[in-house]
Amino acid sequence: MERLRRTMMFVPGANASMLRDATLYGADSLMFDLEDAVSLKEKDSARLLVYHALRTFDYSSVETVVRINGLDTVGRQDVEAMVLAGVDVIRLPKTETAQDIVDVEAVITEMETKYGIAVGTTKMMAAIESAEGVLNAREIALASDRLIGIALGAEDYVTNMKTHRYPNGQELFFARSFILHSARAAGIAAIDTVYSDVENTEGFLAEVELIKQLGFDGKSVINPRQIPLVNSVYEPSEKEIQNAKEVIWGIREAESKGSGVISVNGKMVDKPIVERAERVIALAIAAKLISEEEV
Repeated sequence: MERLRRTMMFVPGANASMLRDATLYGADSLMFDLEDAVSLKEKDSARLLVYHALRTFDYSSVETVVRINGLDTVGRQDVEAMVLAGVDVIRLPKTETAQDIVDVEAVITEMETKYGIAVGTTKMMAAIESAEGVLNAREIALASDRLIGIALGAEDYVTNMKTHRYPNGQELFFARSFILHSARAAGIAAIDTVYSDVENTEGFLAEVELIKQLGFDGKSVINPRQIPLVNSVYEPSEKEIQNAKEVIWGIREAESKGSGVISVNGKMVDKPIVERAERVIALAIAAKLISEEEV
C-alpha cells in the first residue's frame, strides 16, 4: 500500500530539542525546515544540526523531508548535506517551473554519485507558492520520477495574488484544485498548506474536512496539537472499514480461484473500488482501528 501522508509537520532546523523529539509527535512525515524558519545567520548551524539529527536519531517510523534554501543562495550546500545524511525527501521552496525541479535534481544526482549512493535514492517534493507556480503545476508534477508530491504554500501565494487568508478558504480554491489535479495526473501526493491559527480548533477542523473532501492526501501542520485533529478527520467509519474488508477479502478469494473477476455481495468490483478500499484499510490500520491481522 502507498505511504500515508496525512500530516507533514514543520520542524525548525535550528531547534535541537524539536529535532530530537520529533518522532514523539505522531506525524506521518517530518519536514525539517532550513528555509523560512531559519534566520540568515543560522543557516550553516541549522544545516549541521539537521545533518547530525538524521545521522544520529532513529526516524525510521516516519518519512523525513528537508526543505532546502534556493540554489541561488545556500541550497547547493543544503542538498549535499542532506543527501549524505540519508534524508528521504528534499523539498524545494517556491517552485515556479519544471526547470526548478530539473536544476535541483541535477545537484541531487551529482551528490549521490559523489558519495556512492544509488542514483534515484533521494526523492523530491515541490512547494508551490505563487500564481506562476500554480499555473505550471502540471509540468512541475511531471518533471521528475523522483517527485513524491507537491504542496501548496498559501501565505506567499495569497500575497502574490494581492489578497489574504479568509475563514472560508475561497481565495485558495483554484490553487488547491489545480495542484490536486496536477498531482493526481502525475500519480503523486498532494499536501495542503498550513493553518497558522493554532488556537482556532474549529476553523482548523473545518479546513481539514474541506481538503479531505477535495481529495488531498493530507495537510502540513506547524504544531503537534494539530496532528490528532487531522488524523481524526481522516479516520474511516466502521461502515467504510467493513466494506473495505469485504473488497479485500473478495480480491483474495478471486486470486485463490485464479479468477480475474472480483465480486462482493453479488456485485462486480472494479479497480477504483479496490484502490479506495486499500486506502481505507491503510487509514484504519494507521488509526489503530484495526490490525493488519484482521484484513
